[in-house]
Amino acid sequence: MTTPDYEEVTDYEAQAREFLTRSREFLTSGDLHQASEKGWGAAAHMAKAVAVAQGWEYRKHRDFVRVMNQARRKANNPRLLDLRSRAESLHDNFYERRRHLDADIIGEDIDSVAEMLELLSPLTQRGPDR
Repeated sequence: MTTPDYEEVTDYEAQAREFLTRSREFLTSGDLHQASEKGWGAAAHMAKAVAVAQGWEYRKHRDFVRVMNQARRKANNPRLLDLRSRAESLHDNFYERRRHLDADIIGEDIDSVAEMLELLSPLTQRGPDR
């Protein structure tokens, strides 16, 4: 196994947290499409941080589900499956018309992404088995 590039891990995690902050700002301003996309971006970048730290492949959009499934097993936390789905629903909002978007649900989904970031964070840290 190659040594993880922790600078890359740190960059992805910092970007995830920045996107999470921006998602809440867009939600507050009523831009639900951007709130959703930034929430999705937070989830995707945190999954990339985990993938790099763990030595897992994450090159394409479809790798998100696989990495999250691996993270669920590694963390032994089935809650990550639900949180993964909530993040994906934020991404799906990009394709919806504005009148079909629900700010309350998007806010709940963003909160779920925040929880996901905290649950994944330990998988990005340097450790004796990594």
